[in-house]
Amino acid sequence: MLVASDRISAFDVVMQEGIPDKGRVLTQLSVFWFERTGHLLPNHLITADDREIGDHLIAAGASLDADVRRQLAGRCVLCRRTTPLPIEAVVRGYLSGSGWKEYRSAPVANGSVDLWGVALPAGLRESDRLPSPVFTPTTKAAAGHDEPMHQNEIAAYIGDWAEPVRDAAITLYAWARDFAAARDILLADTKFEFGTVAGPDGTPQLLLIDEALTPDSSRFWDAQTYTPGGPQPSFDKQPLRDYLDTVPGWNKQPPPPTLPPDVVAQTAARYRDAYRRIVGRDLPPAE
Repeated sequence: MLVASDRISAFDVVMQEGIPDKGRVLTQLSVFWFERTGHLLPNHLITADDREIGDHLIAAGASLDADVRRQLAGRCVLCRRTTPLPIEAVVRGYLSGSGWKEYRSAPVANGSVDLWGVALPAGLRESDRLPSPVFTPTTKAAAGHDEPMHQNEIAAYIGDWAEPVRDAAITLYAWARDFAAARDILLADTKFEFGTVAGPDGTPQLLLIDEALTPDSSRFWDAQTYTPGGPQPSFDKQPLRDYLDTVPGWNKQPPPPTLPPDVVAQTAARYRDAYRRIVGRDLPPAE
């Protein structure tokens, strides 16, 4: 059972305050995408029904009172256990974030820029759409920052899964990109995680796991305000980052500063708006 809390971090520091409904947004959006992309690749989801999950927990010996049920409602999923692959499967459709930072500093040769082993045209601007989606995975660090890996390093981490993972990640990204575009949302980039299980005949099978296509794992932009040539507002915790950048004397190390109620409310609204824009309805009220 996976439970998404309302905790939030910025600059690798966990804040003291939670963001109301963040955990429910991440869980319900992941379920939304899992249910719609299963035809592309199987995933680990068994059920997100609170009653079914409660029955499983009771059968396993758990004691669930009304308060525990309330805390879990809408923010937990029951999943198949897998062997996770040790990479973050990042797919980029637009040039932003660490991709843009690396692109600016990479050497240009014959009109091409080498982005971690991927050839891109020279002269692109920040937030420009790439000619086609690119797979730029990173390490999965136990602590600190994930580090980008060159294309020729991928097999060293996941062996023969390198090509199937790349193909699955790009296919999932392209499908979700087109789905979001119909709702006036640009999916700039995203991160997937994959795991393996034994198939019916004992052959290892690839599954999509963890969360999928949420504001925490993806960069969503409003198509109506998209203006390449600079950074774009995202449906994520940007209000939190913007506030923290203005806190005098904070060196982006623990302990974090106290968050004003309006910053918490603005960040919560950004997560709920992402859900509403993608799913097409408001996040259901907590039971």
